[in-house]
Amino acid sequence: MKKVWFNRWFSVAYHYMNSIRNNEDGVQFKMYATHPDRTHMALQAADFADTEPVLGDDDYVEFALNFCKKHGIDVFIPRLHMYAIAKHLDLFEKAGTKVTVCRDLELLENLLEKQKFYESIRQKDILAIPDYQVVNTADEFMAAYEALTQAGHQVCMKPTNAEGGMGFRIISNKRDTLGDLFGTVTPYLSTDQAYQILSSVDRFDDLMVMELLNGYEYSIDCLASASGELLAAVPRRKADGRLRLLEEVPELVEIANKVAATYRIPFNYNIQVKYNQGVPKLLEINPRMSGGLHVTCLSGINFPYLAVKSILGGQVDVQKPNYGILASHIEKYIIMDIGE
Repeated sequence: MKKVWFNRWFSVAYHYMNSIRNNEDGVQFKMYATHPDRTHMALQAADFADTEPVLGDDDYVEFALNFCKKHGIDVFIPRLHMYAIAKHLDLFEKAGTKVTVCRDLELLENLLEKQKFYESIRQKDILAIPDYQVVNTADEFMAAYEALTQAGHQVCMKPTNAEGGMGFRIISNKRDTLGDLFGTVTPYLSTDQAYQILSSVDRFDDLMVMELLNGYEYSIDCLASASGELLAAVPRRKADGRLRLLEEVPELVEIANKVAATYRIPFNYNIQVKYNQGVPKLLEINPRMSGGLHVTCLSGINFPYLAVKSILGGQVDVQKPNYGILASHIEKYIIMDIGE
Protein backbone atom coordinates (compact mmCIF):
# COMPACT_ATOMS: atom_id res chain seq x y z
CA MET A 1 0.00 0.00 0.00
CA LYS A 2 1.42 3.38 -1.08
CA LYS A 3 1.41 6.30 1.33
CA VAL A 4 0.59 9.82 0.09
CA TRP A 5 1.02 12.99 2.17
CA PHE A 6 -0.64 16.38 1.68
CA ASN A 7 0.88 19.12 3.84
CA ARG A 8 -0.89 22.39 4.58
CA TRP A 9 -3.42 22.45 1.74
CA PHE A 10 -6.71 24.14 0.97
CA SER A 11 -9.93 22.47 2.11
CA VAL A 12 -10.44 21.05 -1.40
CA ALA A 13 -7.62 18.59 -0.70
CA TYR A 14 -10.48 16.62 0.87
CA HIS A 15 -11.65 15.88 -2.68
CA TYR A 16 -8.17 15.19 -4.03
CA MET A 17 -7.45 12.58 -1.38
CA ASN A 18 -10.71 10.84 -2.16
CA SER A 19 -9.95 10.97 -5.90
CA ILE A 20 -6.63 9.22 -5.29
CA ARG A 21 -8.20 6.73 -2.91
CA ASN A 22 -11.11 5.92 -5.25
CA ASN A 23 -8.95 5.49 -8.34
CA GLU A 24 -9.98 3.57 -11.43
CA ASP A 25 -7.13 1.08 -11.13
CA GLY A 26 -8.12 -0.12 -7.67
CA VAL A 27 -4.67 0.74 -6.26
CA GLN A 28 -4.66 0.92 -2.47
CA PHE A 29 -3.40 4.10 -0.81
CA LYS A 30 -3.08 5.38 2.73
CA MET A 31 -3.64 9.11 2.88
CA TYR A 32 -1.74 11.39 5.26
CA ALA A 33 -2.56 15.05 5.89
CA THR A 34 -1.21 17.74 8.19
CA HIS A 35 -2.28 21.29 8.95
CA PRO A 36 -1.70 23.72 11.85
CA ASP A 37 -5.48 23.63 12.41
CA ARG A 38 -6.44 20.11 13.47
CA THR A 39 -10.09 20.82 12.60
CA HIS A 40 -9.26 21.88 9.04
CA MET A 41 -11.48 20.32 6.40
CA ALA A 42 -8.56 18.97 4.38
CA LEU A 43 -7.74 16.53 7.17
CA GLN A 44 -11.15 14.86 7.12
CA ALA A 45 -10.34 12.65 4.14
CA ALA A 46 -7.04 11.43 5.59
CA ASP A 47 -6.39 8.02 7.09
CA PHE A 48 -3.76 9.67 9.27
CA ALA A 49 -4.16 13.33 10.23
CA ASP A 50 -2.04 15.46 12.52
CA THR A 51 -1.15 19.05 13.29
CA GLU A 52 1.97 20.50 11.74
CA PRO A 53 4.13 23.30 13.15
CA VAL A 54 4.32 26.81 11.73
CA LEU A 55 7.96 27.17 10.67
CA GLY A 56 10.25 29.05 8.34
CA ASP A 57 11.53 27.46 5.12
CA ASP A 58 14.60 25.63 6.40
CA ASP A 59 13.00 24.37 9.59
CA TYR A 60 9.93 23.28 7.65
CA VAL A 61 12.02 21.26 5.21
CA GLU A 62 13.59 19.48 8.16
CA PHE A 63 10.13 18.78 9.61
CA ALA A 64 8.84 17.51 6.27
CA LEU A 65 11.82 15.27 5.69
CA ASN A 66 11.49 13.77 9.17
CA PHE A 67 7.76 13.25 8.63
CA CYS A 68 8.42 11.38 5.38
CA LYS A 69 11.05 9.18 7.03
CA LYS A 70 8.94 8.47 10.11
CA HIS A 71 5.83 7.45 8.15
CA GLY A 72 7.46 5.93 5.08
CA ILE A 73 5.79 8.40 2.71
CA ASP A 74 5.95 7.30 -0.94
CA VAL A 75 4.52 10.47 -2.53
CA PHE A 76 4.58 13.95 -1.01
CA ILE A 77 2.17 16.51 -2.54
CA PRO A 78 3.21 19.88 -1.09
CA ARG A 79 1.51 23.22 -1.29
CA LEU A 80 3.18 25.08 1.57
CA HIS A 81 6.91 25.87 1.17
CA MET A 82 7.05 24.37 -2.34
CA TYR A 83 10.18 26.25 -3.38
CA ALA A 84 12.13 25.38 -0.22
CA ILE A 85 11.14 21.73 -0.60
CA ALA A 86 12.11 21.71 -4.28
CA LYS A 87 15.62 22.92 -3.38
CA HIS A 88 16.11 19.76 -1.31
CA LEU A 89 14.49 17.13 -3.52
CA ASP A 90 17.60 14.97 -3.35
CA LEU A 91 17.13 14.55 0.41
CA PHE A 92 13.54 13.41 -0.03
CA GLU A 93 14.47 11.02 -2.82
CA LYS A 94 17.23 9.51 -0.68
CA ALA A 95 14.55 8.90 1.96
CA GLY A 96 12.43 7.07 -0.63
CA THR A 97 9.87 9.86 -1.10
CA LYS A 98 8.88 11.23 -4.49
CA VAL A 99 7.67 14.84 -4.50
CA THR A 100 5.16 16.26 -6.99
CA VAL A 101 6.87 19.59 -7.48
CA CYS A 102 8.57 21.38 -10.37
CA ARG A 103 12.30 20.57 -10.35
CA ASP A 104 13.26 23.68 -12.37
CA LEU A 105 13.98 26.06 -9.48
CA GLU A 106 14.20 29.21 -11.58
CA LEU A 107 10.89 28.42 -13.25
CA LEU A 108 9.23 27.54 -9.95
CA GLU A 109 10.39 30.79 -8.37
CA ASN A 110 9.02 32.74 -11.35
CA LEU A 111 5.68 30.93 -11.19
CA LEU A 112 5.33 31.80 -7.51
CA GLU A 113 6.05 35.50 -8.17
CA LYS A 114 3.64 36.85 -10.80
CA GLN A 115 5.80 39.77 -11.85
CA LYS A 116 8.77 37.53 -12.60
CA PHE A 117 6.67 35.15 -14.66
CA TYR A 118 4.98 37.96 -16.58
CA GLU A 119 8.40 39.22 -17.59
CA SER A 120 9.59 35.76 -18.58
CA ILE A 121 6.55 35.01 -20.72
CA ARG A 122 6.21 38.45 -22.33
CA GLN A 123 8.60 37.70 -25.21
CA LYS A 124 7.55 34.10 -25.89
CA ASP A 125 4.41 34.72 -27.98
CA ILE A 126 2.36 32.17 -26.04
CA LEU A 127 -0.45 34.43 -24.86
CA ALA A 128 -1.07 38.05 -24.00
CA ILE A 129 -0.48 39.48 -20.55
CA PRO A 130 -2.38 42.41 -19.03
CA ASP A 131 -0.86 45.88 -18.90
CA TYR A 132 0.57 46.30 -15.42
CA GLN A 133 3.05 48.04 -13.15
CA VAL A 134 4.52 46.82 -9.86
CA VAL A 135 4.52 49.40 -7.08
CA ASN A 136 5.83 49.68 -3.52
CA THR A 137 4.56 53.09 -2.36
CA ALA A 138 1.26 54.97 -2.37
CA ASP A 139 2.64 57.56 -4.80
CA GLU A 140 3.80 54.82 -7.18
CA PHE A 141 0.29 53.36 -6.97
CA MET A 142 -1.26 56.67 -8.02
CA ALA A 143 1.18 57.06 -10.91
CA ALA A 144 0.43 53.53 -12.12
CA TYR A 145 -3.30 54.09 -11.77
CA GLU A 146 -3.16 57.29 -13.81
CA ALA A 147 -1.02 55.69 -16.53
CA LEU A 148 -3.38 52.72 -16.89
CA THR A 149 -6.54 54.85 -16.95
CA GLN A 150 -4.97 57.14 -19.55
CA ALA A 151 -4.35 54.01 -21.64
CA GLY A 152 -8.11 53.34 -21.50
CA HIS A 153 -8.13 50.62 -18.85
CA GLN A 154 -10.18 50.00 -15.78
CA VAL A 155 -7.78 49.19 -12.97
CA CYS A 156 -7.36 46.48 -10.35
CA MET A 157 -4.55 45.43 -8.02
CA LYS A 158 -3.21 42.30 -6.39
CA PRO A 159 -0.06 41.33 -4.45
CA THR A 160 2.44 39.60 -6.75
CA ASN A 161 2.75 36.53 -4.52
CA ALA A 162 -0.91 36.10 -3.51
CA GLU A 163 -2.85 32.89 -4.12
CA GLY A 164 -6.36 32.80 -5.53
CA GLY A 165 -8.35 35.96 -4.87
CA MET A 166 -6.31 37.04 -1.84
CA GLY A 167 -5.66 40.77 -1.93
CA PHE A 168 -7.50 41.36 -5.22
CA ARG A 169 -9.25 44.74 -5.38
CA ILE A 170 -10.95 46.69 -8.16
CA ILE A 171 -10.34 50.45 -8.25
CA SER A 172 -13.55 52.32 -9.01
CA ASN A 173 -14.67 55.86 -8.27
CA LYS A 174 -18.21 55.28 -9.49
CA ARG A 175 -19.49 53.12 -6.66
CA ASP A 176 -22.37 53.93 -4.33
CA THR A 177 -20.30 53.73 -1.15
CA LEU A 178 -23.35 53.69 1.12
CA GLY A 179 -24.87 50.93 -0.99
CA ASP A 180 -21.62 48.98 -0.74
CA LEU A 181 -21.58 49.46 3.02
CA PHE A 182 -25.06 48.04 3.48
CA GLY A 183 -24.74 45.40 0.76
CA THR A 184 -22.61 42.31 0.37
CA VAL A 185 -18.85 42.57 0.82
CA THR A 186 -17.28 43.80 -2.42
CA PRO A 187 -13.73 43.97 -3.80
CA TYR A 188 -14.14 47.64 -4.75
CA LEU A 189 -12.02 50.53 -3.48
CA SER A 190 -11.91 54.14 -4.66
CA THR A 191 -8.54 55.66 -5.52
CA ASP A 192 -8.77 57.80 -2.39
CA GLN A 193 -9.46 54.76 -0.21
CA ALA A 194 -6.62 52.78 -1.78
CA TYR A 195 -4.19 55.69 -1.49
CA GLN A 196 -5.12 56.31 2.14
CA ILE A 197 -4.60 52.65 3.05
CA LEU A 198 -1.34 52.33 1.14
CA SER A 199 -0.09 55.61 2.67
CA SER A 200 -0.25 54.09 6.15
CA VAL A 201 3.26 52.70 5.56
CA ASP A 202 6.32 54.10 3.79
CA ARG A 203 6.74 50.99 1.63
CA PHE A 204 4.83 47.74 1.15
CA ASP A 205 5.50 44.43 -0.56
CA ASP A 206 5.23 44.23 -4.36
CA LEU A 207 1.74 45.15 -5.49
CA MET A 208 0.70 44.63 -9.09
CA VAL A 209 -1.52 47.41 -10.46
CA MET A 210 -3.02 46.19 -13.71
CA GLU A 211 -5.76 46.46 -16.29
CA LEU A 212 -9.06 44.95 -15.23
CA LEU A 213 -10.14 42.10 -17.51
CA ASN A 214 -13.90 42.10 -17.98
CA GLY A 215 -14.55 38.95 -20.01
CA TYR A 216 -15.00 35.29 -19.13
CA GLU A 217 -12.46 33.75 -16.74
CA TYR A 218 -11.11 30.27 -17.41
CA SER A 219 -8.94 27.91 -15.43
CA ILE A 220 -7.16 25.47 -17.72
CA ASP A 221 -6.39 22.45 -15.56
CA CYS A 222 -3.39 20.57 -16.90
CA LEU A 223 -1.92 17.13 -16.33
CA ALA A 224 1.62 16.37 -17.42
CA SER A 225 4.16 13.62 -17.07
CA ALA A 226 7.22 13.94 -14.84
CA SER A 227 9.10 15.30 -17.87
CA GLY A 228 6.38 17.84 -18.66
CA GLU A 229 4.64 16.10 -21.57
CA LEU A 230 1.07 17.40 -21.65
CA LEU A 231 -1.45 14.60 -21.08
CA ALA A 232 -4.62 16.63 -20.54
CA ALA A 233 -5.80 20.25 -20.63
CA VAL A 234 -9.40 21.06 -19.73
CA PRO A 235 -10.75 24.65 -19.75
CA ARG A 236 -13.16 25.34 -16.88
CA ARG A 237 -15.17 28.55 -17.13
CA LYS A 238 -16.51 30.49 -14.20
CA ALA A 239 -20.16 30.87 -15.12
CA ASP A 240 -22.87 32.64 -13.11
CA GLY A 241 -22.64 32.26 -9.35
CA ARG A 242 -21.53 28.76 -8.45
CA LEU A 243 -21.84 27.39 -11.96
CA ARG A 244 -18.77 26.00 -13.70
CA LEU A 245 -18.69 24.87 -17.32
CA LEU A 246 -16.16 22.42 -18.74
CA GLU A 247 -15.88 23.84 -22.21
CA GLU A 248 -13.89 22.86 -25.28
CA VAL A 249 -12.15 26.07 -26.35
CA PRO A 250 -9.52 25.29 -29.02
CA GLU A 251 -7.49 28.48 -28.51
CA LEU A 252 -7.19 27.77 -24.78
CA VAL A 253 -6.12 24.17 -25.38
CA GLU A 254 -3.55 25.52 -27.84
CA ILE A 255 -2.28 27.92 -25.16
CA ALA A 256 -1.91 24.95 -22.81
CA ASN A 257 0.08 23.09 -25.46
CA LYS A 258 2.39 26.09 -25.94
CA VAL A 259 2.90 26.49 -22.18
CA ALA A 260 3.70 22.78 -21.85
CA ALA A 261 6.15 22.81 -24.75
CA THR A 262 7.92 25.92 -23.45
CA TYR A 263 8.09 25.30 -19.71
CA ARG A 264 7.69 21.53 -19.24
CA ILE A 265 5.84 21.92 -15.92
CA PRO A 266 5.26 18.44 -14.44
CA PHE A 267 2.22 16.76 -12.88
CA ASN A 268 -0.78 18.97 -12.05
CA TYR A 269 -0.81 22.68 -12.79
CA ASN A 270 -3.31 25.35 -13.69
CA ILE A 271 -3.30 28.19 -16.22
CA GLN A 272 -5.69 31.01 -15.35
CA VAL A 273 -6.75 33.39 -18.09
CA LYS A 274 -9.40 36.03 -18.48
CA TYR A 275 -10.73 37.58 -21.64
CA ASN A 276 -10.76 41.27 -22.43
CA GLN A 277 -12.25 42.45 -25.73
CA GLY A 278 -12.07 38.93 -27.11
CA VAL A 279 -8.43 38.35 -26.17
CA PRO A 280 -7.47 35.78 -23.48
CA LYS A 281 -4.87 37.27 -21.15
CA LEU A 282 -2.82 35.50 -18.51
CA LEU A 283 -3.69 35.91 -14.85
CA GLU A 284 -1.29 33.33 -13.44
CA ILE A 285 0.02 29.80 -13.67
CA ASN A 286 -0.16 27.78 -10.46
CA PRO A 287 2.38 24.93 -10.30
CA ARG A 288 0.01 22.75 -8.26
CA MET A 289 -3.53 21.41 -8.28
CA SER A 290 -6.03 24.25 -8.59
CA GLY A 291 -8.75 25.03 -6.11
CA GLY A 292 -11.39 23.85 -8.57
CA LEU A 293 -9.68 20.75 -9.92
CA HIS A 294 -12.29 18.46 -8.38
CA VAL A 295 -14.84 20.09 -10.72
CA THR A 296 -12.62 19.44 -13.73
CA CYS A 297 -12.40 15.77 -12.70
CA LEU A 298 -16.06 15.54 -13.79
CA SER A 299 -14.58 15.46 -17.31
CA GLY A 300 -13.72 11.81 -16.62
CA ILE A 301 -10.03 12.50 -15.93
CA ASN A 302 -8.80 11.72 -12.43
CA PHE A 303 -6.14 14.43 -12.33
CA PRO A 304 -4.85 13.87 -8.76
CA TYR A 305 -4.54 10.10 -9.10
CA LEU A 306 -2.93 10.18 -12.54
CA ALA A 307 -0.23 12.54 -11.28
CA VAL A 308 0.53 10.14 -8.44
CA LYS A 309 0.47 7.19 -10.84
CA SER A 310 2.90 9.00 -13.13
CA ILE A 311 5.42 9.91 -10.42
CA LEU A 312 5.32 6.29 -9.19
CA GLY A 313 6.37 5.15 -12.67
CA GLY A 314 3.00 4.06 -14.04
CA GLN A 315 2.06 4.53 -17.67
CA VAL A 316 -0.36 7.43 -18.18
CA ASP A 317 -1.60 8.03 -21.71
CA VAL A 318 -2.94 11.22 -23.26
CA GLN A 319 -6.44 11.72 -21.86
CA LYS A 320 -9.69 12.52 -23.67
CA PRO A 321 -11.98 14.72 -21.57
CA ASN A 322 -15.74 14.96 -21.76
CA TYR A 323 -16.87 18.53 -22.42
CA GLY A 324 -20.15 20.40 -22.15
CA ILE A 325 -20.51 19.60 -18.45
CA LEU A 326 -22.21 22.28 -16.34
CA ALA A 327 -21.60 21.77 -12.63
CA SER A 328 -22.38 23.35 -9.29
CA HIS A 329 -22.34 22.33 -5.63
CA ILE A 330 -24.28 22.52 -2.38
CA GLU A 331 -22.99 22.39 1.18
CA LYS A 332 -23.16 19.17 3.15
CA TYR A 333 -22.55 18.95 6.85
CA ILE A 334 -20.35 16.17 8.18
CA ILE A 335 -19.33 15.21 11.69
CA MET A 336 -15.70 16.21 12.16
CA ASP A 337 -12.99 13.84 13.29
CA ILE A 338 -10.65 16.05 15.34
CA GLY A 339 -8.51 13.32 16.87
CA GLU A 340 -7.84 12.95 20.56
